[in-house]
Amino acid sequence: MTDIRLRVGTARYDHTRALFDGSVRIAGAEATFESLGIVSEIFEETVRNRGFDVAELGLTFYLRSLEMPDPEYIAIPVFPNRHFRHSAIYVNASSGIEKPEDLAGKTIGEFATYGHDAGIWPKGILADEYGVTPEQSRWVVGGTNWYQQPYDFIPFLHPSDVEVTTTPEGKTLDGMLVAGEIDALITAIVPQSVLAGSGLVRPLFPDAEAVEREYFARTGIYPIMHTVVIRRRLLAEHPGLEHAVFQAFRESRDAAMNHYNGYGRMGQQSDFMVPWLDHLYERNRTLLGENSWKHGLAANRKTIDTFLRYTYEQGLSKTRLTCEDIFVASLLDT
Repeated sequence: MTDIRLRVGTARYDHTRALFDGSVRIAGAEATFESLGIVSEIFEETVRNRGFDVAELGLTFYLRSLEMPDPEYIAIPVFPNRHFRHSAIYVNASSGIEKPEDLAGKTIGEFATYGHDAGIWPKGILADEYGVTPEQSRWVVGGTNWYQQPYDFIPFLHPSDVEVTTTPEGKTLDGMLVAGEIDALITAIVPQSVLAGSGLVRPLFPDAEAVEREYFARTGIYPIMHTVVIRRRLLAEHPGLEHAVFQAFRESRDAAMNHYNGYGRMGQQSDFMVPWLDHLYERNRTLLGENSWKHGLAANRKTIDTFLRYTYEQGLSKTRLTCEDIFVASLLDT
């Protein structure tokens, strides 16, 4: 039997390296893996051009694609990108914002679109834990360190009771934050002013790592940003393909975990330019567990359901979706 040809788009993470170098294969497939420039280019190629057979896709981009006519893709419970997002909130140092509750009534920038993956999580956490909801503030959408209009390959949505505008021509959110034209910023990209150490912009949470560690210890949530989608037609034509793709991503993840485990317990990470990485790895393992990067639904249902609740509460989905609504049925028991 001839292997099915697949064009696969995903970023080159440590846990996808084995897929790119061919040491892990998708059974029954001849797969070509592409990372493109930045991960949002993979999203655009997937949503706008339907160019990939299998692709990494931001959760919010995937959910919005489901509301388009004739949705091309359905997700499997593989999660290539996770990130704690308390650290994604920055404030103007002169804005008077000292604690999360001070964001109410302020003007806040958001990267790329209203409700990007790294925006939904902080807004949900601000609402759950500090009582600050989106309609209490004004929002400006644009590029963090370069001028950018909102992504146009997905619907630009926001609730009618939330004031949302876009950055003026040529302006960046970081520049507006430095100038005091906005008070705060939620972004997946670190502002250039912070990288430059200007002192005019600072994180909302001075010790975000400590806050994020406490958040995980209390909730068990390691926020998920992206999932993996497969062309529906291929699943109909090739029964079991979803299992083969799921297994390949899991085996590639295992290869990366075995590498870290092998070095982490010997204290000899000579292939990394990061001193004391073994100690950080052990601290993380103590908090997050033996395998913190789990694929499958059982280990991630609470996290995904929280994200789905946030998208509904933030007016970005018409109905309160469940995991059963968004993942292929044959992998719901993983």
